[in-house]
Amino acid sequence: MGTRFLPATKALAKEMLPIVDKPTIQFIVEEARKSGIEDIVVVDGKNKRSIEDHFDSNPELEDNLREKGKDAMLKLVEETTDINIYFIRQSHPRGLGDAVLTAKAFIGDEPFVVMLGDDLNDINSEGKPLTKELIDSYEQTGASTLAVMRVPHEETAKYGVINPSEEVKDGLYNVTNFVEKPAPEDAPSDLAIIGRYVFTPEIFGVLEETKPGKGGEIQLTDAINTLNKTQRVFCPRIQREAL
Repeated sequence: MGTRFLPATKALAKEMLPIVDKPTIQFIVEEARKSGIEDIVVVDGKNKRSIEDHFDSNPELEDNLREKGKDAMLKLVEETTDINIYFIRQSHPRGLGDAVLTAKAFIGDEPFVVMLGDDLNDINSEGKPLTKELIDSYEQTGASTLAVMRVPHEETAKYGVINPSEEVKDGLYNVTNFVEKPAPEDAPSDLAIIGRYVFTPEIFGVLEETKPGKGGEIQLTDAINTLNKTQRVFCPRIQREAL
């Protein structure tokens, strides 16, 4: 399964901005590993080299820390290097849909996870990371699955929002369509997509046929709407606080 992070426009990739004592991307990668994901692909772009450097091994530093008995610091360093993580360059910023499509050759004909670095969430009451919860839902349905969470209705313009057709069971929705950043007066619900997706590989064929939309970008939301016409897409409602 793969992991993907949004592009940055400044010299320091926003995924490298620290939260307490570690960069945002480290939380995302740790969530992936705790969810049972063994192989991670990061689709990066211009000004993203700091991400690759963060996960690169540094034998001299590790040896130095080991010799000085700085075990706690050594453990932190090893946590960033002992990972099956790969990097693919998105040559041009053509949108989230294009970034996902860029990973097609790496993913192959397997279901996969997409994780966006803009969204960090705490574990649930059972101690499960959000991504593991989403994978568990996918294993029950076998269908592409998007995590959603209730947000204040006046904030719907910040998110992709679902138009639910029915609640098939408590907290699991069938969806009529997906709306990208609707104004509050136009929002079909207050259930917002929160940056965690499990896709079947059929999404790649849909993305290849998706025409660029606003700003010349391939919108992932457009592809999901198309996929939903032939393969049902489920949305479990996540009940937790964002970090």
